[in-house]
Amino acid sequence: MNQKRPVRVLVAKVGLDGHDRGAKVIAASLRDAGMEVIYTGLRQTPEMVVNAALQEDVDAIGVSILSGAHMTVFPRIIKLMQEKGMDDVLLTGGGIIPEEDREKLNKMGVGQLFAPGTNTSEIAIYIRDWTEKNRPF
Repeated sequence: MNQKRPVRVLVAKVGLDGHDRGAKVIAASLRDAGMEVIYTGLRQTPEMVVNAALQEDVDAIGVSILSGAHMTVFPRIIKLMQEKGMDDVLLTGGGIIPEEDREKLNKMGVGQLFAPGTNTSEIAIYIRDWTEKNRPF
């Protein structure tokens, strides 16, 4: 029988944002959904996140951001991912991100972004569906 490996997700908190409860809840819910989760902890730089994602061979990177720096953080991570040839890795995330900024980030290549209060199963389904379509294994 051909058994698929679990989806691997890196969950990260970038910058000076010290509020990690939401990221920990997401990490736990993704684990409960059968995914392998690597949580980077607080105060990561975009470079640290991308290097960890590359080293861990993840299918998706989820960035939790509440600091308002989303228009700096996500474009920097996308640029680094492109430089490292990580075109088949999903960059997604959530936090306090206005709809207008979510649309701009989506156009840059960021996947779906989730607002606080989103049902965690919705996030797991999105990551699993994206991975099945874009990273068959």
